[in-house]
Amino acid sequence: MSGLFVTIDGPAGVGKTTTVRLLAQCLADRGYRVYATAEPSGGLLGETARHHTETYRGHSLACLVAADRYHHLATEIRPHLHAGHIVICDRYVASSYVLQRMDGVPRTFVEAINSAADRPDLAIVLRAPSAIVAARVAARGAHNRFHAGQTTSEHEIALYEEAVQRLAARRYPILAIDTGDAPPGDIADHLVTRIADLKDHTSRNVATA
Repeated sequence: MSGLFVTIDGPAGVGKTTTVRLLAQCLADRGYRVYATAEPSGGLLGETARHHTETYRGHSLACLVAADRYHHLATEIRPHLHAGHIVICDRYVASSYVLQRMDGVPRTFVEAINSAADRPDLAIVLRAPSAIVAARVAARGAHNRFHAGQTTSEHEIALYEEAVQRLAARRYPILAIDTGDAPPGDIADHLVTRIADLKDHTSRNVATA
């Protein structure tokens, strides 16, 4: 593949969607071909997983999310990577390590059903204090039953820290970024430089292979 696969995960309210939007725009302004996407995807499986968390729970939701991920890889992510795009995905495997655990699914099960998912070239995990992310979730309103105040945010943050360690042990190229009160533009600027350097390095290697 000549493209670059970048994922962005982190607790609700940390700024993932804003970061993805700013990254995509900044990279496009530099002349890179960029494809921004998200999980759950916009397909039937993804829409079901996103909007029916009251109906599907535990193992059934974990399997639904994983099925959507494999379909998303086959129909969107890999084709764009083969076309040379920088693919930026809002949520990926790290989110399953967290949200499915919050839903009572054993870690071993989550790891098993996601074990065949493509490894990204860069897996970014955004961090922020629980008080900040909980306040942002409260201000915008919770999207689903997984987000219910600061206690939930603290649990989510702790599971993300564990996920970072587990995925790093599985040779995921993890980049954990502490966002705090930093403006989204500053975070995006930092990541744009990292991603652009990685893309250029990958392209040079492909050209000389």
